[in-house]
Amino acid sequence: MPTPRTNPTKPRFQRAKAPVAPGKAPLKVKVVAAGPQAAELEKVTSRLLSNASVRKSLGSARHRLLTVEPVEQEEGKGSRRLAAADPVAYRATIFDYTKNQALVVEASVDGRGAPEVAQSGEQPPPTRDEFDDAVRLLGKDPDLGPELRAERLRPYPPMPPLVEAEGDKARAERTIAVGLLPAAKRGRHEIVGVNLVRRTVVRFADNAPETAAAQNGPCGIPYNQQPTTGRQYVPGQAWVTVSQGGTVLWKFLVLRPAATQGPGRSTNGTGIELRSVTYRGKKLFHRAHVPILNVKYDPGGCGPYRDWQNEEGRIHAQGTDVAPGFRLCPQPAKTILDTGSDAGNFLGVGIYVKGQEVVLVSEMEAGWYRYVSEWRLHADGTVRPRFSFTAVENSCVCNVHHHHVYWRFDFDLRTAGNNLVKEFNDPPLPGFGTAKWHTKDFEIQRPRAPKRKRKWRVENSVTGEAYDIIPGHDDGVATAMPDWPFARGDVWLLRYHPGEIDDGCVAIGPPYAANIGAWVNGEPIKNQDVVVWYAAHFTHDVNELTGHHGHIVGPTLKPVRW
Repeated sequence: MPTPRTNPTKPRFQRAKAPVAPGKAPLKVKVVAAGPQAAELEKVTSRLLSNASVRKSLGSARHRLLTVEPVEQEEGKGSRRLAAADPVAYRATIFDYTKNQALVVEASVDGRGAPEVAQSGEQPPPTRDEFDDAVRLLGKDPDLGPELRAERLRPYPPMPPLVEAEGDKARAERTIAVGLLPAAKRGRHEIVGVNLVRRTVVRFADNAPETAAAQNGPCGIPYNQQPTTGRQYVPGQAWVTVSQGGTVLWKFLVLRPAATQGPGRSTNGTGIELRSVTYRGKKLFHRAHVPILNVKYDPGGCGPYRDWQNEEGRIHAQGTDVAPGFRLCPQPAKTILDTGSDAGNFLGVGIYVKGQEVVLVSEMEAGWYRYVSEWRLHADGTVRPRFSFTAVENSCVCNVHHHHVYWRFDFDLRTAGNNLVKEFNDPPLPGFGTAKWHTKDFEIQRPRAPKRKRKWRVENSVTGEAYDIIPGHDDGVATAMPDWPFARGDVWLLRYHPGEIDDGCVAIGPPYAANIGAWVNGEPIKNQDVVVWYAAHFTHDVNELTGHHGHIVGPTLKPVRW
């Protein structure tokens, strides 16, 4: 593997290696690092932890810094059209195990003024450091410790990552779930809880918490135990420019999955996130991402779960590191879906050119689930967002379950305003005569209708430029899913509001089902700033996985009159 460059902020170029269509020049990709870097976060961390107010609040308590993340300026307060994620403040989350509470500290970027320190009884999402600490504590357990040291048991992160363990205190104590896979087929599979407040081991009836399972003979791809980014914020933003023959085709800001959770971003991360996307110099998206991801099992199974999309797993990507978490690859980067292996050599986003497309791909982990976030941007303006699903060894996925992924497309066709949405139906809807296209005037939730070839068009009503949203063949219909109404819906046409980035449900839940419908309140969307939520659904049955390692869903977005 080539040695990574020591100066990732200098732009690098990549020329396509794949065969090029006659008359088509190769695509070139330029990547420039953006946003706060690791050195800045280290300084902020040191400053926050040494602050007198923070030290006083913690006292002699046993504690751990969970994460430090930048706070972006709230959209709608002067930054609506700004893609840059330059922070206006920093926020640290510290867990006090002595008092069983979180400490949230927010400080200005320049360090002036006293930081705001607040106590919280809510359980923040666990980090990989906490999981590793829990495994070390298990090593001291008289029953499980010898099995771990002899490698007869292999620890893994299960779902849910936190389990309820109430002691003699008024609220649940912070307890990390740890799965223990037997190395031998006849060994005992178990999921235990490790109480980090009391530093004790919690074991469960039926070998697992109520919403999980741990039987022998697990299903899924073998678990590799490679390190991930954890769920801490990791620097990783970059400006990407794609050109062909001297013409700039695409330009956008991209955030790696590990940089998408935090104040001003999303509750649970969003996979690979694109911002301020332009095609041939014209604005397409203000923001495009996946803020909501969940799964529901058939009765008798596990869950339900609300999953996160900010913990990166490893992919196979050979190439040159051009910004923190971004690698330009002369050949396609490969994920678990391509290789059938949980191993890899890179954490972050692989960027490569395949024919006339630029592809951005990253793999994410949520317990035993493996998710692949991918964006494909074609020279002709076509955008293919894709999301893929599979899992490593566990007992739950032996049961039939249903995945649901929710994209959020914040369209700004040429301008933030003057956008509208049309719907296509063939045959036409009753009451519309022979007209196949009609405009949606107000906020509405719409089902996919394959028999009517239904699609949607977002259009600038002044200039006429538009993009069609064409459903994917395997994207499902919510009302036809076995877990309906958990699936909730297919498409929501909304008017932009700054607080509607996601529905606010923390990944460890509950609740678990998406609540996008709460925003449908009849507001006009014609000639307004339009946001489209697009959901895809599929049923995961391991007995039907033959010849491939997972499932892929996603719509196709095509330019019209561009």
